[in-house]
Amino acid sequence: MGRTVTVATCALNQWALDFDGNLARILQSIEIAKYKGARYRLGPELEICGYGCSDHYYESDTLLHSFEVLAKLLESPATQDIICDVGMPVMCRNVRYNCRVIFLNKKILLIRPKMILANTGNYRELRWFTPWSRARFVEEYFLPRMIQEVTGQETVPFGDAVLATKDTCLGSEICEELWAPNSPHIEMGLDGVEIFTNSSGSHHVLRKAHTRVNVVNSATAKEVLVATLDLEDVRSYRAEISCRNLEASKVNSYPRIKVNFSLSCSDDICVPTCEPIQWRYHSPEEEICLGPACWLWDYLRRSNQAGFFLPLSGGIDSSATACIVYSMCRQVCLAVKNGNQGVLADVRRIVNDETYTPEDSQEFCGHIFTTCYMASENSSQDTYNRAKLLAEQIGSYHINLNIDVAVKAIVGIFSMVMGRSPQFRVYGGSSRENLALQNVQARIRMVLAYLFAQLSHWARGMPGGLLVLGSANVDESLHGYLTKYDCSSADINPVGGISKTDLRSFIQYCMENFQLTALRSIISAPPTAELEPLADGQVSQTDEVMGSAFKKCSVPFLCMIFQEDMGMTYTELSVYGKLRKMAKAGPYSMFCKLINMWKEICTPREVASKVKHFFRMYSINRHKMTTLTPAYHAENYSPEDNRFDLRPFLYNSTWSWQFRSIDKQVSNLESKEGKPVLEDVD
Repeated sequence: MGRTVTVATCALNQWALDFDGNLARILQSIEIAKYKGARYRLGPELEICGYGCSDHYYESDTLLHSFEVLAKLLESPATQDIICDVGMPVMCRNVRYNCRVIFLNKKILLIRPKMILANTGNYRELRWFTPWSRARFVEEYFLPRMIQEVTGQETVPFGDAVLATKDTCLGSEICEELWAPNSPHIEMGLDGVEIFTNSSGSHHVLRKAHTRVNVVNSATAKEVLVATLDLEDVRSYRAEISCRNLEASKVNSYPRIKVNFSLSCSDDICVPTCEPIQWRYHSPEEEICLGPACWLWDYLRRSNQAGFFLPLSGGIDSSATACIVYSMCRQVCLAVKNGNQGVLADVRRIVNDETYTPEDSQEFCGHIFTTCYMASENSSQDTYNRAKLLAEQIGSYHINLNIDVAVKAIVGIFSMVMGRSPQFRVYGGSSRENLALQNVQARIRMVLAYLFAQLSHWARGMPGGLLVLGSANVDESLHGYLTKYDCSSADINPVGGISKTDLRSFIQYCMENFQLTALRSIISAPPTAELEPLADGQVSQTDEVMGSAFKKCSVPFLCMIFQEDMGMTYTELSVYGKLRKMAKAGPYSMFCKLINMWKEICTPREVASKVKHFFRMYSINRHKMTTLTPAYHAENYSPEDNRFDLRPFLYNSTWSWQFRSIDKQVSNLESKEGKPVLEDVD
């Protein structure tokens, strides 16, 4: 009886509908698995067509091309003498399933459909697939003719079954099934299954690794020694657990697909087993440093562009974006140094130089990254200096320009047509004039960003265009504290799913680990849009200004910070965002939760005022979410419309019924405390 087995799994960089590329990566992973002695290879969920096909799953072309790729895999010499487990969509009796197709030596052993579908957060699997609801049941599936011609099989088993090889029994789970309270591996283990596989399409979220590892550990701890590949260890461990054996004696058996193949070898007694995996948890700052940087590199190399263009204001958000690009350059240079020929080939294609080898992250940054400080008469010397110094330290090609001529030209056109000239508030203008003059500056910056992204390389005698990077954080998007179609409008946004609080911590991390001393003054400066006139050369407009009513607060960062534009702190925005999205709280529920959360620092009346102000601003600005730049997903409370947060974009912003409920509750609470009852919380 065999003892040790070697199995392989992989995380492939698959791309939706890139059937050629996906096929090549699958074959390469199988060859690597065989080279390392594996007898079973497990791939990612829906790896043949790519997980992110979305409504392309409805198209018969997607199903057709997936089977065409499967035929290529079955025919390939690389897939011989190894059990291959690949993911693809399959239509059975006119019902579309998310499936694993398991095959060996040109024969399909089993098509195993997913039984529990992911349908929350980023996932919409129930939109495209149906869960297989018949546990421990298989039926015969008639194969397409193109597959019959390769395998010689007319039908194959389709359903919930396990594989019985000559030396062990193996069961398959698919992603979400592991997270369910009634995971299939529980019953499988009781039925004698010794190896569980789980193909996953799980996305990254900050701080999610702990949850993912805990779920895996909780599954394996019930049945096996963690990370042990010696089957005798599994059997010995199970045999001494009497309660487990009693349950196993009563379990309904799974259909077993007999496989004339061994995962172990007859002479495996001297083969060493793997040591348990010591998982390294990254801090949130490290996750921001690594995750969005890899996402940027993946997007850059796939888009066939020559680099990135970033409007660099000298503030935290754009500076954090610049640091992520710099981190990307560091990782690329490290990969090249370690001999990664695929990365080197991508670098040379991007810079259009077949002889180029990046030696230094700053030098490489200068090739692919352009930053631009777009000054106006409202910009301060401090932000100019901060942007310039950071650009020097990361090595980006930096441009300084002034937008005043363009602003005055556009405002001049309006004045010529309408016969009136708008003024900033400090010069006697109304709030509407003040806002319009701020917005025109922001939108001109967006126009210039795209102009320079398209032509700056051309002007320098270099080929290619640049991708424009946005830098609006998740909290600004939630509140709508951005101008529609300003520099928040870009090609992609690496910080669009990250909170202001986490970005501050990330800036501190980069300052300490990348020796970017320019970040010291950036992190200490108050956030500002610099769209209103300076006062004696100093910034007069900041995102957060302490309100006098709350200066006495013992926990300053939780206090309400009033500012005529935003009206709340970034920390508070994170709290509102999590309650709105993750806790599914409307105005009244949010008020009820916050009067307890903030009872030490705010009265119910103050909490009510904050909640009502947030929902007013959220509903007024919700339409901006329909045009948000595609962002790296990092927070579960992201308000990104269409791709993540499916809510209306036009509200009745008075929230009359909801706010009356809040007012009634405030009055009840105040009457119990003997305070005079006011008619309106605001």
